[in-house]
Amino acid sequence: MTEAVLDARSLRGTWLADLLLLAVAVVWGTSYGVAKGAVALYPVLAYLAVRFLITFALLLPALVKSGAANARASLKIGFPLGLVLLSVFLCETFGLALTTASNAAFLISMCVVLTPFAEWALLGVRPSAADLLATVVSLLGAFLLTSGLAVSLNGGDALILAAALLRAVMVTLTKKRSAGKAVDSLSLTAIQTGTVGFGCLLLATLAVPGGMPPLPADPRFWYATIYLVVFCTIFAFFVQNYAVRRTSPTQVNLLMGTEPVFGALFAAVWLGERLPPAMWLGGLLMVAAPLWTMLRRR
Repeated sequence: MTEAVLDARSLRGTWLADLLLLAVAVVWGTSYGVAKGAVALYPVLAYLAVRFLITFALLLPALVKSGAANARASLKIGFPLGLVLLSVFLCETFGLALTTASNAAFLISMCVVLTPFAEWALLGVRPSAADLLATVVSLLGAFLLTSGLAVSLNGGDALILAAALLRAVMVTLTKKRSAGKAVDSLSLTAIQTGTVGFGCLLLATLAVPGGMPPLPADPRFWYATIYLVVFCTIFAFFVQNYAVRRTSPTQVNLLMGTEPVFGALFAAVWLGERLPPAMWLGGLLMVAAPLWTMLRRR
């Protein structure tokens, strides 16, 4: 999929961007269960290095083909964004090791609340009353979806909250640095994923005893890796870079903030987990908030 193909179709502009962002939320919602199986077979930092370096290798031909001028522009914009994305993954990875999954799911949803204020600070766009209402409804949904947990703000909670803030900053910076620039979203994605991949490779080499271990031969590892690379990395980050130039950072994170909803549905349908009524209501609120803003803008 290329940006030229997307722009040539009849469904252009923000409707297409919004629908693609919902698709990202769906695949990201399934990613936790898939990634859990992969990291059970390989150290987390080393696995992130493998996942993102494979992604970078797949996108490198597109970056080279785009021409030297586009590659330089992509590097100038994408490298700092890649460093922010690397920080997001590090905070999430180590935060998850120190807190509960429900705490993490709720606190990462705080990026929805933080994004309007990041947009105000970095872009000078003051959040509207409707946007603030949508973020509060989405946060209430996240609270119900995670069953009314008690957050103690231990070290793990603080890292997840930092990841939420960094997510808000990253989406807003992507808007600020790429809006109106003649840079291809696929090339930008290549630079970002390459930055994360090489950063994780360096950290894994330093942190994992004995350096990077041999890659597993287990087919489950490679099935999971292929899914995460193609759908949860290439597709997801391309869509984010594509969409943020066509809609607001607040709307981007409202839509991608529905990720826990699809994760819960995946757990219920695929894993057979039972969801209480409060979780269903929470999921409904998290989906209703961005859909309401979509319809309101139209």
